[in-house]
Amino acid sequence: MQLIQHDPDLSAYLAAGQVIDHEHPLVRQTSARLARGAADSYDYARVAFEFVRDTIPHSADSGDLRVTWRASDVLERRTGICYAKAHALAALLRAEDIPTALCYQRLRHDGGGGHVVHGLVAVRFNGAWHRQDPRGNKPGVDARFSLDGERLAFPVDLESSEVDYPVLYAEPHPVVLDALKAAPDRPHLWKTLPTAL
Repeated sequence: MQLIQHDPDLSAYLAAGQVIDHEHPLVRQTSARLARGAADSYDYARVAFEFVRDTIPHSADSGDLRVTWRASDVLERRTGICYAKAHALAALLRAEDIPTALCYQRLRHDGGGGHVVHGLVAVRFNGAWHRQDPRGNKPGVDARFSLDGERLAFPVDLESSEVDYPVLYAEPHPVVLDALKAAPDRPHLWKTLPTAL
């Protein structure tokens, strides 16, 4: 699949904002700590990915009812769903000048009919974008950082009307951010998750 930048200006994928707030002290402290042990930017990207994937539980897996959406809040509260974890990883990567985009899939909804939008990131190395899924592993899910073929949590099933959206966004898609901001807790969010972009 060919990935398409929503914004042609690569600097948009390094910018800080309300959601990907990589100028926040907690994001800066975390990125500096992770960077100390990294050999280069590729190694840092892998370490940051594993940090978000492994140390910030997906709130559905952990049973946490809180909803987070701002990167610094995800790092502080140590919880989030796929979108929030993608925001945190994007902030950590952009803090170290690694262009990072937000991207999405449309997947079958667990435990029920219909579909739900799933959040990922894409990192730019060697002139190309590479999608990564920091959702968090569990039985049946084994996402890994990779620039040599995708190792996502959920490969799409086209026969089930699942979709890999090719567009790379510098900021969260509005339907995703609106759902996160409007949800007082995760049970409410689960009823209002976007079903398509």
